[in-house]
Amino acid sequence: MTQYTSSTKRFCSVYKSKKKQEMYLYLDRADELTSLPDALMQIFGQAEHVMDMILTPEKKLARADAKKILDDIAEKGFYLQMPPAKDPEMLDLYKPPKDSLHG
Repeated sequence: MTQYTSSTKRFCSVYKSKKKQEMYLYLDRADELTSLPDALMQIFGQAEHVMDMILTPEKKLARADAKKILDDIAEKGFYLQMPPAKDPEMLDLYKPPKDSLHG
């Protein structure tokens, strides 16, 4: 199996959190989840493997910067993608209809 661990590309595993919706964890494919800090795993909760991929700085991802992911994996051993922030304006789009008795 080919190892991709240079500064320009890395073979990564991606996990999603079963505890927090839309939270993802990226790490080098060769590393184990057990090597991550306990505090991180308590926040992340149970991990479900989503996919493996070759990540390059140029790769386009939906909600994360590939270069930042590669830098964090090289420096910390992982990259934690947090759920998107809730937009307060979007939360006000749905307002329940007023009850005709209570105005």
